[in-house]
Parts: sequence; C-alpha cells; structure tokens
Amino acid sequence: MSGPRKRGLASSLREHRGHDRLAELIRSAGSVVALTGAGVSVPSGIPDFRSPGTGLWANVDPMEVAHISVWRRDPARFWGFYGERFALLEGKQPNGAHRALAELDIPVITQNIDGLHAAAGSRDVIEIHGSVASASCQVDGSRYPLAEVRRRLEAAEDGVPRCDCGDPLKPDVILFGEMLDEAAMTRASDLATGADLMLCVGSSLEVYPAAGLPELTIEAGGQLAIITMSATPFDRFAAVRLDGDVEAEMQALMAALNPGH
Repeated sequence: MSGPRKRGLASSLREHRGHDRLAELIRSAGSVVALTGAGVSVPSGIPDFRSPGTGLWANVDPMEVAHISVWRRDPARFWGFYGERFALLEGKQPNGAHRALAELDIPVITQNIDGLHAAAGSRDVIEIHGSVASASCQVDGSRYPLAEVRRRLEAAEDGVPRCDCGDPLKPDVILFGEMLDEAAMTRASDLATGADLMLCVGSSLEVYPAAGLPELTIEAGGQLAIITMSATPFDRFAAVRLDGDVEAEMQALMAALNPGH
C-alpha cells in the first residue's frame, strides 16, 4: 500500500479508536457535562468569532460595537450591529452536534447565545453568556421576546428598540464590559468540579472565565475529552482529542455509543 492512502487509513483508524475510547469514558463516568463554544454552531450556518475573513469579529472591533459602554452611549450604533446578528440567526436550526448532545441527556454549559441547544432538546442548558431570545429594559425590568424586539427594531425611526416606558432595550446577553451572571457561573463551576468527564465541543478554550471550567474538572480528578478543529491550551490534558468537523465527530461518537442502531 502506498503513502497517502496508507496515511489516510491510519488516520481513520485513530479516529475510530478515539470515538470508541470516548464512548467507553462516557459509559463508565458517573457524571458527564458538556462545555460548548461557537464551533458547535458553525455547521448550522452561524459563523464563529475569530476565523479570518468569516468570523463575526473579522472586520469589526467588538469593543466599538458590542461593549456595554456603546449600548449606553450610542444605542443606535449598538443596535445597528445587533440587528445584523438577529438577521444572521434567523431560521438557523440545530445540527447533528446539538442533537447528539441532547441525546446524551447531559448538562450543557454553553458560551453560545443562539438557543440551539434547547431547540435540539437539551433539557439542562446553562447559558453563561446569556441568550438572544429576549431583551430587557434596564429601568423597569420589562422583558420582551425576540420577535417583539425585532418588530420594535424595524419600526424604530432612530434604529433603537424601546421599552413601553421609552428607554432602550438591551439584549439579554453578556456584553463586553459586563460581569457574567453569578448564578449561571456558580452552577457551571459546580458541574465542572463534580464531573467525572467534561466533553468540550467546538470551543477554543481560550476565553475566560469559561476556559477556567476544564481546569476545575482536572483539579477535581475528572477527565477531559476535546472535540474541536483548532488547537486548544488543554490538548495535552485530554484523554481523547478529536479534531474533525464537530458534527461528524459527534455523530460518529453516537454511533460508537449505539452500535447496530
């Protein structure tokens, strides 16, 4: 057998063994938790943040459009950017990776704001960066669902969706310059500390404080499995490391967990 084909078969065999190894880790673990990042939603047509040319921050400085100070100082500029994000998310559906995690029926800690884990059927989702599903008034606390926020945005002459009281609405996501929700981070930290296995899917594991969660699992004696295409700072600690397309990798994992189905 000659070079490229032989190398391809060897790579395929390593991946197959990786899926089998991960399936065994999941079966033997008393508790499993997932940590997901932007990469898990890329197969659904939602770009990640930092990929050259295609990432959400590839052609814009997030500090100039998505910082809490911009929302306070220039809500029209802020909503000009966020309105584009709403359009980007419209009609997007969960992919095979989301559905696989829902089928595993494990808690999912996510850095994503797109709501696709819940849409796929995951019952316990901790959205540490909040959710685009609603927006709130910071004065009287009124909350509006996404469809109503979009309606008000489209009707607003100044480009700013407003509460009935007249104040600008803020999406219920954590913006740059804001602290993460304390209750969500406490729950995420508790899950990470108590996990026998943390399954990291589609995350660069570089953005803190979320990137500190795998450290908690390791320090408590748990194991990591990492499924993402890019290198991460935790690769050397991973019991299993898969670097293919996240949707294909998760579907292969489910096949390993359910042979014959």
